[in-house]
Amino acid sequence: MKRLLQLILLVAAATIPMLAQQQPRFRVLAFYSEKVEHDHVDFAHDAIRFYRAAGEQDHFTFATTTNWEDMNAAKLADYDLVVWLNDFPHTPAQRSAFEQYMEHGGGWLGFHIAAYNDRGTKWPWYVSFLGGGVFYGNNWPPLPATLIVDDPSHPAMQHVPKSFVSPANEWYNWKPSPRENKDVKVLLTLAPSNYPIGMKDVIKGGDLPVTWTNTRYRMLYTNIGHGDRIFTSDVQNRMLEDMILWVGPQKTPK
Repeated sequence: MKRLLQLILLVAAATIPMLAQQQPRFRVLAFYSEKVEHDHVDFAHDAIRFYRAAGEQDHFTFATTTNWEDMNAAKLADYDLVVWLNDFPHTPAQRSAFEQYMEHGGGWLGFHIAAYNDRGTKWPWYVSFLGGGVFYGNNWPPLPATLIVDDPSHPAMQHVPKSFVSPANEWYNWKPSPRENKDVKVLLTLAPSNYPIGMKDVIKGGDLPVTWTNTRYRMLYTNIGHGDRIFTSDVQNRMLEDMILWVGPQKTPK
């Protein structure tokens, strides 16, 4: 009997860690579109490959969909975090489902075009969710830029230097700057040394936050996400990995 008990304990000791490893830390559903600007499609495809590989290493699942009708309460209930790679909800039902998801503790990571909004968007809740900034302009063509880390102690920024060169991207400008919102914490900013940036369309100066969180929600937005060069920087890749780990429910990057 004693030997049997020892055997049971040994089996249990070996099995419990295996079961724990099989349970994902969190579940992600990434939305994207194939019928948008070509550079945005390229980014989405690269991001899917990147985050699926990261999920295998960091123990989270990364499901994807091009069906924005999946932005509904029943579907979202199965996921801890939603990602918008290159588009955003367009119908009232999709928008309402996302609002309810976030107001009840859901997580969101948005890239580049995901935060595009102007007077024609007609989604005031979302403008407030982003911190109140409205799209004002961008540089063209996409260019590399030096970025400055505003808060090196933040978990999403802890593995990058105080400044680094980000691969070619189309940089957006916002008015008012999200930094003016008391609920917004800016994590990454375009360095003034980049100005003027652009050739056809030029940004001559100003405050240009690149990555921030609205502290009233579990969310992160980054303007990074245009074209097929985004994942060519090991430094930036680590930051993009840490971003999703921070927004995930455990919020503790490895």
